[in-house]
Amino acid sequence: MFRRNFLFGEDSGTANVIGVWPEDLYQPGKGYGFLVEQNRREQELLWITELNSGFEPLCWYQDRDLTRIEEDSQGLFLSSDAVVSRLEEEAGAAFLGEHRRIPLTFVVDVPRQGNYKLTVTIRADEPMRDVMLFTGRRRLAYRGDIPGGTVFRHTMTVNVCDIVPRGQTRIYSDTTVDLTVVADRPRISSLSVEEISCPTVYIAGDSTVTDQSAEYPYAPGTSYAGWGQMLTAYLDGRIAVSNHAHSGLTTESFRREGHYAVIEQYCRPGDFLFFQFGHNDQKLSHLTARGGYLENLLRYVGECRERGVYPVLVTPLARNSWKGNDGSYNDLLAEYARICVEAGRQENVPVLDLHGRSMAFIKEKGLEGAKPYFYPDDFTHSNDYGAYYMAGLLARELKDACQGHTDLAYRFLAGCVTDGYGPWEPAGTIAQPVRPKGLAGPPDTQLLSEVDRLQEPADRAAALEMLIKTARFFPTNVYNDAFEDVVGHEWYAGIVECACQNGMIDPALVAEGKFFPLQPVTMEEFLVFAMNGYRSRKTLPEEQPCIYDEKCRDFARPYVRAAYALGLVAADGSEDLGRVATRGELVAFCRKMGI
Repeated sequence: MFRRNFLFGEDSGTANVIGVWPEDLYQPGKGYGFLVEQNRREQELLWITELNSGFEPLCWYQDRDLTRIEEDSQGLFLSSDAVVSRLEEEAGAAFLGEHRRIPLTFVVDVPRQGNYKLTVTIRADEPMRDVMLFTGRRRLAYRGDIPGGTVFRHTMTVNVCDIVPRGQTRIYSDTTVDLTVVADRPRISSLSVEEISCPTVYIAGDSTVTDQSAEYPYAPGTSYAGWGQMLTAYLDGRIAVSNHAHSGLTTESFRREGHYAVIEQYCRPGDFLFFQFGHNDQKLSHLTARGGYLENLLRYVGECRERGVYPVLVTPLARNSWKGNDGSYNDLLAEYARICVEAGRQENVPVLDLHGRSMAFIKEKGLEGAKPYFYPDDFTHSNDYGAYYMAGLLARELKDACQGHTDLAYRFLAGCVTDGYGPWEPAGTIAQPVRPKGLAGPPDTQLLSEVDRLQEPADRAAALEMLIKTARFFPTNVYNDAFEDVVGHEWYAGIVECACQNGMIDPALVAEGKFFPLQPVTMEEFLVFAMNGYRSRKTLPEEQPCIYDEKCRDFARPYVRAAYALGLVAADGSEDLGRVATRGELVAFCRKMGI
């Protein structure tokens, strides 16, 4: 069995221990070393996030050397706080929002795919606050404080497995163990890597589950994360996690694009396989909840049992989605969650109702209160805070669903559940980093830049499409026959359905069951759509009389008042609410909305 020991900043004095120094950068032939900006730039495989620890420098710092390893009597360390201070000084302003830090990553080659036990030692002369340990593709393995004058030691179980990376069509081999330390002055004193044999939890799913990468200087609130990469924080060392979820996947494409083939190759009898899908299945007409989605889940369950692998079904994570017209919660995944529960009951498979638990949490918090747990301006994908919280909900579901199961394997799985590392709540303002002036970077994307024919009159369908993109509502390709004059094969059917799901269409704009999607849209009608969309994302100002009260129809008055209070219509009352708006005017309005 493979075993390697490393001593940082100190001669080992024995052939069984490798001494590591600041200049030891990772090279495949060398077999170990630190991962810094230099070797990220030089080694093509390290351009792939699934193979580079899941941490990447902000695009405007990719040509800078931020990670400079130093040594002292306690081991090797990185002056993260000093680097961040220097970057802020150069920019002439502090980073907005949360405290940001530079991660310290060490990589070790291992002989084969499988499970490994990592034990890291950190000797801390001074207190270290909010220390985080990540392994592999940014999976959380520890979070807490280390008191000064202590020797901290922590053991983690890590899975090493091949992967089909994002944007790739083939399987890439992965035979490295990555350990990342995040702190104000992250350090490592010693590390041991030992091959072990234990069960593995494999995960199949979509973007709400996947191992998401993070940019650095790192802050949790502006880092995408899936619950799969935080589940490791709630399981003990008797079991490993191998996450193969990816953005955009369905119960069908997970198999078709080769992700399932990786699991089939490496899973063994006694392992577990979690399935969470639905977010993308609902976009496709042949993957309806009771149709292709259910069929695919049942097929996966049967194949798991043939292999001696234990299936676990997970209902899809809820979105922070609300209806603009009445402010009620908009559950777009209810049917998929219900069918998932039915499938589990039918097959006697444990079902973890993450949908129900996460929806209850979002309802309790409300639209604004839930936002800090999601990536900024995203209402589907969580940040690190949200992913950690959702993984905690899943862990409780896991324990409840499996601890009384008749199969001993499921009871063992429930016994591996821990309480995690305590609360991890959003701290302060969550704000995206801003590229400093004078530094290169990708051009800012322009909202709705693909809209053409700007001088032409806009119709209702085009107006809704612009607002849906502006509010970043979840698109759908399925139409549920809401109106007599909208049929499923028309290009705007999914747009109208999405608008209905998000409460954007006031009943006053419907006549005898018809919506008239290609009818030219007036400014008054557009304001109705826009304010309902706005209310799904932000709180509308308190309603007050305004200069336009006698210039609009009664049903539209609350919407017009809101637009006036937000400064979206002319303050002098000169806006002609009855005129037909051009496409260009609506684009300008959407940009001004700021949602």
